[in-house]
Amino acid sequence: MKRAKGFSLLEMIIAMALGTIVLGAAVHIYSQGVAATWTVSQRAELQQDFRAASNMLTRDISLAGAGLSPGTALALPSATTPVYGCDQTKCYINGTAGAPYPIKSGTPYLYGLLTGYNAGPTISSMTSDIITTIYTDSSFYLNCYATAITARGVVTFSQPAGATPWAGCLPNSSATAPQAINDSVVGLTQGDLVLMTLGGNPVVAEVTGPVTTGVDGAGNTTYSVPFANNDALKMNQTPTGGGLNSIASGASGTASAAPCGGTGPCRLLVITYYLDNGVSPPRLMRQVSGHTPQPVAENVAYMKFSYDLYNASTNTPAVNQPNPGSGDTNDTASNGLIPNQITKVNILHMAMDSTVKGARGGYQGADLETSVSARNLTYTNTYAN
Repeated sequence: MKRAKGFSLLEMIIAMALGTIVLGAAVHIYSQGVAATWTVSQRAELQQDFRAASNMLTRDISLAGAGLSPGTALALPSATTPVYGCDQTKCYINGTAGAPYPIKSGTPYLYGLLTGYNAGPTISSMTSDIITTIYTDSSFYLNCYATAITARGVVTFSQPAGATPWAGCLPNSSATAPQAINDSVVGLTQGDLVLMTLGGNPVVAEVTGPVTTGVDGAGNTTYSVPFANNDALKMNQTPTGGGLNSIASGASGTASAAPCGGTGPCRLLVITYYLDNGVSPPRLMRQVSGHTPQPVAENVAYMKFSYDLYNASTNTPAVNQPNPGSGDTNDTASNGLIPNQITKVNILHMAMDSTVKGARGGYQGADLETSVSARNLTYTNTYAN
């Protein structure tokens, strides 16, 4: 019988070498495909998060002052300066103190937009800004109710008298009555800010507890809302502080005198954007009035603004002012001007970095640079009716 010959040692070594080369090439191609897929998916996620965050930020900036009377500057209680950037347990800006409202001639004022130059945390040796916009909640028809102080620090909201109590306050929709003050979805809760006219004075007050209900003489439901002293945002204050607690019981409000675009009372939305570097990676936060801040996007590494203002007295603009009205070297053109004279907000940077992938993955990043009109702050209708 003829002997069957196998592979020689040399042939086997050559075959193994060729196989290893082919297998290595396949693994390399697969690895490149996985890396490309990760890069594309990370870029898509980064762009999606960035778009959502920038849309929310620019929308709130564009609404600054909406629903308030043009040029609104509301004097606030002054015994203890009211603050923003705090919830019911702690403050998130300016350490544990919160950010004070701007003071003019010893009185703090609420405007439709509040600047926050270098008021944010330092990230990678760069100090960030914050920004706060204030506008009314047009989806909650609080303006339909009549208001009266029924006890010290307690305001009762009730149905106005008359055959058509809700006439003129509801939007052009199918709504036949406003939402209940204690509505589970849009009703008042602790931390909300309400702007009212009581005793002939505009008052901003913070809700400090749950709403209780009652019944008036006509059988209509009434809603009593507590605005107790020592609230987190320091709006209510004691009698000497000039807040709601300084107004005697029985003071009522009139819709025609209210500063909510002439239709108050209304809920104010005081919305602050700031960077939180207490977690890793840093994230962009959005806080509404006295409620707990909510994260908007992760990996936001920097945020910076400047502002354009207009001096109506001299008919001159003051452009690109990072800290308007401060008198700093770069802000001299806005000396003497106040926040409700801001015409445009320039987002110089809102930088977002993606997650690091290993030693060779590196970063992907995006940077928003745009301008947003603050038309509600300064616009006045000068056309004849």
